[in-house]
Amino acid sequence: MARTQGSHSGTTRPRVRAAALRLFAQHGYAAVSMRKIAAEVGVQAGALYNYTPDKQSLLFDLMQSHMYELLGAWADVPGRCTPLEALEAFTRFHIRFHSRRPDDVFVSYMELRNLEPGNFGVIEALRRDYEEQLETIIRDGIASGDFVAAEPKVAAMAVIAMLNGVNTWFREAGRLSLEDVEALYWEMVRKAVSV
Repeated sequence: MARTQGSHSGTTRPRVRAAALRLFAQHGYAAVSMRKIAAEVGVQAGALYNYTPDKQSLLFDLMQSHMYELLGAWADVPGRCTPLEALEAFTRFHIRFHSRRPDDVFVSYMELRNLEPGNFGVIEALRRDYEEQLETIIRDGIASGDFVAAEPKVAAMAVIAMLNGVNTWFREAGRLSLEDVEALYWEMVRKAVSV
């Protein structure tokens, strides 16, 4: 039996994931069929099942990969000696990391509602891990006397919500560079928790 053009696992699997991510971000998970993903990749619809069991597994894989990449990249960030340095590093890292992955960010936040309960639990635990790292920074800053926050968990969630907003408006060709945006947001985050 002849092999379908482009059906080599090493090249097709990444193309399936990239097409699904792009389509989920553009049209929403519910509006994208496996047939539509297959057409985008240029393979028969049935061939997709060689690369993913179903659409739900594909969504979960994309979201889980994003969270693993996020947590791994944050673990590698230097310059987190004091709570103030750690908070600045987190602020700049979060903006930089997410600005390079707008589709991943959009899908990871907007499509949570479409995850089956077991998959939702896994992604929610990974998100909580990331959020708790910021909460720990804030708690350490409170303990050192550098920060003030009545509710460290709420403060962490507020900071993340503010930083996530950058993806809704920032454009490379805009008036502000990414470095400018990082500096402006760092100033706002610092003021939000500083003594």
